[in-house]
Amino acid sequence: MHPMIFCDFDGTITAVETFVAMFKAFAPDVSRQVLPQIYQRQITLRQGVRQILESIPSRCYPDILDFTRSQPTRPGFIEFLDFLDSHQVPLVVVSGGLRGMVEVVLGDLIQRVLAIHAIEVNTSQEYLQIDSPYEAGTEMVAKVDVIKQYSNQDGEIHAIAIGDSLTDLNMALYAPTVFARDRLAEYLNQHQKAYIPWNDFFDIRDHLMKMEEVPGSKF
Repeated sequence: MHPMIFCDFDGTITAVETFVAMFKAFAPDVSRQVLPQIYQRQITLRQGVRQILESIPSRCYPDILDFTRSQPTRPGFIEFLDFLDSHQVPLVVVSGGLRGMVEVVLGDLIQRVLAIHAIEVNTSQEYLQIDSPYEAGTEMVAKVDVIKQYSNQDGEIHAIAIGDSLTDLNMALYAPTVFARDRLAEYLNQHQKAYIPWNDFFDIRDHLMKMEEVPGSKF
């Protein structure tokens, strides 16, 4: 069994919630109505995210990418990638947001991650049309299905999940090792699921360094 990292993007790799910030900037009225319903779990992520995204005119998509491009990554991310590279541990980015937003923030760092799984967007119509290969159940990107894909391809893996919000909940409940912060930590407290709190990627790196020193550790 070998470790594999499954990491959220918005509010996790990025220092702020870029996806939510984009919603508020480009679909303020719909976001004001729908986001509270998502957080209170009155409607599913799948319903809410689709409703907001498909209310945004396609002509806004280049502006969305420009809006996202300057968003900073959370401290320690590059050092975390260095640590994973030195241990030959792959990192998979699993985002409930738009793939284009992930790509413009990561830039050249894309070549240092194994894969990106996120929502694809079609701009050929008047309003954004979205397509997610992993849309299922309550989620636009069913992150557990992504993890299971790698388990099927690569044999038994030890999934390590990193996240911060509701889009990461199912993944965090499924993965044996979880690093959680912000809203995700609150949700996991409600579910009585154990997790490791973190603030930046130095915290995660340092914890994994301690894990590898433990006999029988799966890292």
